[in-house]
Amino acid sequence: MDKKNLFLAHRIYLLLGALFMTSLVVSNLIFQKFFYWYPFNITIFGANLFEVSVGILPYPITFLITDLISEIYGKKAANQIVVTGIFASVFSMAIIYLSDAVPATSWSPVNDAKFTSVFGSTVIAVLASMMAYLFAQFIDIQIYHYWKTLTKGKHLWLRNNFSTFLSQFIDTLTVLLLLCFFGKLEWTKFAGLLISGFLFKVLMALFDTPFLYLGVYLFRRRFNLKVNEEIQLI
Repeated sequence: MDKKNLFLAHRIYLLLGALFMTSLVVSNLIFQKFFYWYPFNITIFGANLFEVSVGILPYPITFLITDLISEIYGKKAANQIVVTGIFASVFSMAIIYLSDAVPATSWSPVNDAKFTSVFGSTVIAVLASMMAYLFAQFIDIQIYHYWKTLTKGKHLWLRNNFSTFLSQFIDTLTVLLLLCFFGKLEWTKFAGLLISGFLFKVLMALFDTPFLYLGVYLFRRRFNLKVNEEIQLI
């Protein structure tokens, strides 16, 4: 690959990384709001299908991006994005903790109580999310490349969905366990939110599969890549 194309590949990698970290950090900041989507009138363990946190909305994007990076740039590049995302989460948690600690002025539009109510649980949320994220993303990458090697780069839908299904279940389970353990959610909601959240993520994983195919197609066409060929950034 010539220098011009390599430079472009680097820029796209940085843009994907920025989108990944933004989605991850935002999901930690907005998690306290829950919404409902009722395509089916089903109640599971006291929770309606689907009652989920809005933090779940940007989070599947991170798995789509790591799968795309894994496919085009390789396992090492995907792992680097994951580690960088952990740093971004820790740094955002430190800023929020500091912002919550300093006292608000008497004329501040957002007083201490309101700020703490909205962001006070973010430290626990980020801790829970980071633990889940660490397990889930590395598992996703490992499984993705296992299937990629096994299928010799074919059957993209298979490794995309199989890796995401398992990693998203681990992510949902870990987050809910930690949030319930720290008293941020009631244990009575655990089973219902686990099933509802996981099924929602499964639907999102199925939904993003065509986008992964499109992304891989555009990369291979632009950089003239063969099936199972990866761009080496270093």
